[in-house]
This record gives sequence, structure tokens and C-alpha cells, in this order.
Amino acid sequence: MAVVLSVDAMGGDHGVNVTVPACIRFLKEHPDVSLILVGDRDTIYRHIGHNLSLYSDRIDVVHTTEVVAMDESPQVAMRNKKDSSMRVSINMLKLGKAGAVISAGNTGALMAIARYVLRTMDGIERPAIAKILPTVKGDVCVLDLGANLESSPEHLLQFGIMGAQLMKAVSGKTTPSIGILNIGSEDIKGHEGLKKASALLKNSGLNFYGNVEGDDINKGTVDVIVCDGFTGNVALKTIEGVAKMIAFIIRKEFNSSLPSKLMGLAAMPVLNKVKATLDHRKYNGAVLLGLNGLVIKSHGGADEIGFYYALKQAYHEINGGVITMLKDYLAKHKELLNREEPKKELLEFTDLNML
Repeated sequence: MAVVLSVDAMGGDHGVNVTVPACIRFLKEHPDVSLILVGDRDTIYRHIGHNLSLYSDRIDVVHTTEVVAMDESPQVAMRNKKDSSMRVSINMLKLGKAGAVISAGNTGALMAIARYVLRTMDGIERPAIAKILPTVKGDVCVLDLGANLESSPEHLLQFGIMGAQLMKAVSGKTTPSIGILNIGSEDIKGHEGLKKASALLKNSGLNFYGNVEGDDINKGTVDVIVCDGFTGNVALKTIEGVAKMIAFIIRKEFNSSLPSKLMGLAAMPVLNKVKATLDHRKYNGAVLLGLNGLVIKSHGGADEIGFYYALKQAYHEINGGVITMLKDYLAKHKELLNREEPKKELLEFTDLNML
């Protein structure tokens, strides 16, 4: 099956200096992929260079005149920049010309524009930012990671449904286990909202494990962990910070003396394997789940390798059929949600201020 990806070529801290080389690399390794590169035509062609002759039949450049700045407010980006590379790349998805869109641009603006253009799925009130992280037993999907400062019990149920379908699509697990991030594993722990969410998930028919704690994220205790966006964002940044600290300490100790340097050389093969396993670039890319289309958010500061893996994530999720699987599940389990049809309002921007 041919896969078409729409790329916001101008987004992110580095723009075309990263996105275009990553796209060329991806085309080389995935012959079944075509790309729509959205942004300033002359700039994009200049960075494609001689590769255009190799991939002219698999690259389509769509010209735009505006770019959403990384520090721009979601309101301004959505209302005033309708010809931005971000907006037009999402339009490609809306029009059915692409199977997914990938952007390293402003997260709040991406969520706002994507929700306005694509709308949320029936049964989903708020999209969530979901990311797949490594554990000692495989991978875990954590959501929400920042789209919603606060989440009701019903939202957490929806996050559990979305996360389970995502893991089914990308991991092949038929009944992914789900946990709620809490301050303890006991049922009595947490505030009333978490207790109600736990009851909803327990009666949902999903494979609900129960409460999990912060150290369970990388233990691989469950396949999916749900939480509000504030908690999830803090947890994610903490994990990233600890990983960076460990890498710094290892480098420092192995360079502290001549004997340490010699031991470091001897241990280099093992250290390289550890480094490759924990390379954060391989886990770049978070999906905005709950929209009528697949939107992947790359880290704004991603390098070429990191953006390549964001493209790869989109590729796998298209082939896994995550959007279709989620829509089918929601259609068959309307009684789970037991709520009025969600309003398709423009967007509440309050929560996006944290992104």
C-alpha cells in the first residue's frame, strides 16, 4: 500500500535544515512512501538539491507564504495564518491527499489548528498527546502529555480507549493493559476524580490493571498509562531529565582518570548498545489522538535522525490502521461513553497555554 505523508517543512527550531534531509533519508529507505513537503517552494527545492532528480515522482512541494513561529500564540496562528506551512500541511490530510501530517512546529498551535480543521472523533471530547516510551519489557503508551491541564474521569476513560487502540495498532497486542498514574497502587489512593476514573475503566471491558506509580512507567508494568496533561508532562520531562543526568554522570566518571578512561574503552561496546537503546531520538514523535486524522508532533529541537523517526512513527501508525481501529471501536462501544454528543466548538485555549 502506498503511503503519503504531509510534512510541515518549515516547522521546528531548525526548519528545512532538518526536515528536508530527514525526508530524503526516509524516501531512500521506504520505497512505498511519497511526501508532500509544505512551505516556501524555493527554500525547499534548494535543500532538496540534486535529490530531486532521484525522487521527483515521490516528492510534491506545496508552496506557502507563512510560518508559525515557535513562540506564537495558538489563537494568532489559527486565525491569522491560514497560509502557514502548518495549516496547509493539515489541510492536505483533511482533503484526503495524505494519510498523516508531521510537524515539529509550535505544539499549541498544531493542536489548535488540527482540532479546528480535522475536528474530534465522535465520542471523544478532548484530544490527547500520546507518546510511546521504552521500558525494560518493551514499550508503553503514556497519555495525556500536555494537551489538557485537567481531565475529568470521563476524559481519562477516553484516553484509556485511545491508548489501547494505539498500542493494538503498533504492537500487535490484542488486549493492552491499562493503568492510571497515581500516588499509590492501592484503590484508596488519589483524589475522587481518579477513583471515579478507575471505576469507569474497571467497568469498561478494557484490560484495566489499576493504579500505577511513577516508577511503573519504565518498568513496563502496563501497556498504557493514562493521566491528565499536567501530570503527564511533568512525568515526561522528569524521565528525560534523569536520562540526561545518567548519561552525564557516566561520561564524567569514565573521563575522571586514566584508569577510568581505559575501563571506558573496554566497556565501549556495551555502552554503545545502551546508548543506542536509550537514544531519545528513536522515540521522537507524539501523536495527537482523538482527531479525525493522524497528526504527529515531532520535538521542536529534533535533529535529522529525530525527525526521521517521527516520520517512521507516522508510517507505522498508518500501516497499523490506528485511526480506523479507534473509530470502529468508538462506534461499537457508544454505551461506554454514555454522554451527549461532544460539542464541536472552535477550541478552548486555556489548556494550550502550557504547551
